[in-house]
Amino acid sequence: MTKIKFGTEEENVITREEFPVSKALEILKDEIIAVIGYGVQGPAQAMNMRDNGFKVIIGQAPEFKSDWEKAIKDGWIPGETLFPVVEAVKKATIIQFLVSDAAQRLLWPSIKPCLNEGDALYFSHGFSITFKEQTDVIPPANIDVIMAAPKGSGASVRTNFLAGTGINSSYAVFQDYTGRALDRTLALGIAIGSGYMFPTTFENEVYSDLTGERGVLMGALAGIIEAQYKVLRDNGHSPSESFNETVEELTQSLIRLVDQNGMDWMYSNCSATAQRGALDWRHKFREATLPVFEDLYKSVKSGAETKRVLDSTSSIDYKDFLEIELKEMRESELWTAGAAVRKLRPGNN
Repeated sequence: MTKIKFGTEEENVITREEFPVSKALEILKDEIIAVIGYGVQGPAQAMNMRDNGFKVIIGQAPEFKSDWEKAIKDGWIPGETLFPVVEAVKKATIIQFLVSDAAQRLLWPSIKPCLNEGDALYFSHGFSITFKEQTDVIPPANIDVIMAAPKGSGASVRTNFLAGTGINSSYAVFQDYTGRALDRTLALGIAIGSGYMFPTTFENEVYSDLTGERGVLMGALAGIIEAQYKVLRDNGHSPSESFNETVEELTQSLIRLVDQNGMDWMYSNCSATAQRGALDWRHKFREATLPVFEDLYKSVKSGAETKRVLDSTSSIDYKDFLEIELKEMRESELWTAGAAVRKLRPGNN
């Protein structure tokens, strides 16, 4: 493990240099890994492991034709490496439960009886285990329950793997029956292509993940973009100018500077006018949003957010309502302006 100092705190992280793929292959040499669900995370983790030389099979419901056909297109062979869910679980020693949180609750009654003593049940999210009162996902006592959670979308997990970089992942052991749970966890984290791995718990992972998604990563980002765009438009600025000053400069320039060397470095590479204004207004935005984030975290920790997810996504017409909400966003002036601006980027027109 590598010790990394964050201010006054130290964390132990696992790097690929100290835990190479060759070590992971040795640890998992007798394991068959079943990736259950070929939707969002499943394809990326499965293909990364296959490319790294691990024994991987897919468990996917054939009735979901698009995902089944996607798996075939990606090179998984029905009857050899692609099976219905229950059959795949029975064949495997490590079961990666990568269907959606709502689907985990629905599938669990058929998964649980197929687990054998000493198997490992793997998650990439702490949702079902942490909120077991809502999901009824309660693993038997004679298996390992582990997690490697990439900090990015399935598409990013695959893209970064192919680029040779990898997405950072958190890891946790919830239940160690075999005495090998930690080794299995770290090996799987390396197998799926993690850049480096940092420790967490199932509870902390889901609390931080749900807060981040609803906050800075998606909910807050979309909200403040919409607010600034509206203010500019209400004050007579054109759609193109409003979008460029709100989104295009963020995504095409500034956030890349933050990625390279941090927020302070981005500030130091902007004009003095931008620096001064950003430094002053940063505090106002922090104070204005801090109560919202505190309410958000309480809602996550109480289980209110997970109840909302499970109730809404379990509705038979959920996808219809979801499409209405996404259509409203897609067809708003803000994002139609964005589509037009993107077409003007060099190489896109």
